[in-house]
Parts: sequence; C-alpha cells; structure tokens
Amino acid sequence: MSHDFACVHRWNDLPVDHPMDRIERRRVIGDKTMLSHVVLQEGFALGEHAHKNEQFAIVLSGCVEFTISDARGTRTEIVRGGEVLHLPSNVPHAALAIETSTVIDVFTPPSELTGIDHSSS
Repeated sequence: MSHDFACVHRWNDLPVDHPMDRIERRRVIGDKTMLSHVVLQEGFALGEHAHKNEQFAIVLSGCVEFTISDARGTRTEIVRGGEVLHLPSNVPHAALAIETSTVIDVFTPPSELTGIDHSSS
C-alpha cells in the first residue's frame, strides 16, 4: 500500500499470500516500486513468462536456477544467497528453487500481477 508519508514495514507483520504451491509472499507496494519478500520451497517451479516490470531478484539465502531468453540467447543462471539477478523489462524467464530460498524481488513499475500471479490463474 502506498502512502504519502514515510513509514516502516515489518516483513513479519505484513499479510502473507500463496499465489502458487511452495511459495510464501509478502509485499510492500509504493507508487513507483514494489518489493516482494518470497520464500520458495525446494522444487518450486515457475514456467517461462515475461512482464513489463523491470525486476531485480535479490537472493538472500538458498539457490535459484533461472532460465533466461534475451539478446544473448537462452541460458541458465544459478543465483545463490548474496547474489542479484537483474531482469530488464519484457525478458522471458523461468525459475526453479534448487533449495529452499529467500528472495527479495524488486519490481518497477509496481504491479498487482507478476509472473507468479499469471501462472496461478
């Protein structure tokens, strides 16, 4: 939820949703950016999708395999705790949690619907 004043959010106090099996998500949505705190259980898989949002996937712990299709071709990137994947707008990508992982996703512009939400419908 966006405010016109500064405020502190506590991840543990935010509502949790489960847009797909094996994922737990909490979000802070501002006017120009959205943060999603997600816990992906080992084996979580998200098929290829693309969205207008630019995305930064900050892996805090665990290991996530991303399949990316961009101007360099289709490739796999393994992103581990302490690493960040930058996905430009409209770049097709898929994800697989190699182990249980905690990720902060940063999306700009914010959107109520991301690849996870489109996959669950």
